[in-house]
Amino acid sequence: MNSPTCEVLAAGYSHHTKPFYIQSTRGLRNYLIRFQVEGCCRALVDGEVRLISAGDLLLYKPKDQYDLRIEPELQPGGESEVASGDYYFFCRGSWLEEWWGRTVKQSRMRLPINEDVLHLCRQTILEQRRGKAPAKEMAEYYFRLLCLTIERASQEQQAASGKGKSFLAYEMKRYIEEHALSPLKIEDVAGHVDLSVSRAVHLFRSMFNQTIMQYVQQIRLSVAKERILFSKMSLEQIAEMSGFNSYTYFYRVFKARYGLSPKEYRSGEAFLID
Repeated sequence: MNSPTCEVLAAGYSHHTKPFYIQSTRGLRNYLIRFQVEGCCRALVDGEVRLISAGDLLLYKPKDQYDLRIEPELQPGGESEVASGDYYFFCRGSWLEEWWGRTVKQSRMRLPINEDVLHLCRQTILEQRRGKAPAKEMAEYYFRLLCLTIERASQEQQAASGKGKSFLAYEMKRYIEEHALSPLKIEDVAGHVDLSVSRAVHLFRSMFNQTIMQYVQQIRLSVAKERILFSKMSLEQIAEMSGFNSYTYFYRVFKARYGLSPKEYRSGEAFLID
């Protein structure tokens, strides 16, 4: 009896700073999982073109129509700019069909932009690019873990949606994920869920075992790591676009967190902190 298959056909990280459009009116041939990790875009979801922001995960099955539009969006400062970064995975196989069918899959859901998720995305891509055994099997392994992580996050969100305090905590988490790369204050996060700063701080820490600003910095560093690894932007640009006020501060917190400077990470020592 053959074991269930889960083949990663194509995988990558896309970073756009210019308008980009793609449309598949005939429907997709395979499954597509797309994870927005920075900026925003517009995509067809449940028959309607919707705004997709950082932390949004899109799930498409074969024959679904696909419409992606990366266009200038109005920023908080009043200026329009194009900025979008995402991981994408085209895949197929009997294991994936079983995984897809055993629970209700929303076309769009929230997924934490954290080290665990980004590591699985990155390793799937790196192994898939190598192409030959055992890399192909390793890509499948990492991708299965990503799918199971998605399933668990979906279950946790459904459980939290019916609980008052848990729901508010996850709402704060979602808000941080959407706005972490912009100037962000604790007051902004607390105001989003209509709580005092002290109550918001206590609730967030009790739920996630870290402070609001620690989580903000975690997201900023995670996004910066991906940009260092996959984009051609200068380190100074990456620091600024990842929410850090200065390169000096970015350098200090990056090295404190990972034990390598941003330049060392880009120059080939990245595997030491994956």
